[in-house]
Amino acid sequence: MDKELRQLQHLFEGTDVMVIKCGIGKVNAALGAQKMINEFHPDVIVSSGCAGGNGDEIQIQDVVVSAELAYHDVYCGLAIDSTTQYGQVQGMPVRFKPEPWLLEKATSLDCGVEVHAGLIVTGDWFVDSQEKMREIIGHFPDAKAVDMESCAIAQTCYINQVPFISFRVVSDMPLKDTDASQYHDFWNTVAERSFAVTKTFVEAILAKV
Repeated sequence: MDKELRQLQHLFEGTDVMVIKCGIGKVNAALGAQKMINEFHPDVIVSSGCAGGNGDEIQIQDVVVSAELAYHDVYCGLAIDSTTQYGQVQGMPVRFKPEPWLLEKATSLDCGVEVHAGLIVTGDWFVDSQEKMREIIGHFPDAKAVDMESCAIAQTCYINQVPFISFRVVSDMPLKDTDASQYHDFWNTVAERSFAVTKTFVEAILAKV
């Protein structure tokens, strides 16, 4: 979204890091990632944005980094392949994972923000009700964040063999919210330091290179 883009553009002003906006949803995310790959041939793609959080340890403005990614709105059935699991595109991994060194770097950041590594689940649904969140968590009880883009970018990067990792600032807790009021309040109080985790990570991997 434009709100997220402005946060990141400000942080990366004057650097060689390319920042683009994909747009909302899985198709926009995949198209944006493919455009980035085709035009700029990146060594790593880092996705950054907001997500709904889940879990007793997760708080608004914490950051969830993708240890695993899956779709919460994909089901290919068992008629053709009895091994395909809920959330898995047939022929793709059950869960997409970043390269270990990226995850290790992400979880070792010293940035003054709580960073949680865990499962991010993606679907074309803005989770604005507790009922919808309960349905998602029923399939993925270990999910720490729910968004609309991360897994689509992960699949695109997997197909193109480009390393990928996602950072999601927790904007709301759908199981503790009503009518997305926390989400709207988040944008009135957003802490720049939460988005700055992405900048700290990029600086760390550039230093490694």
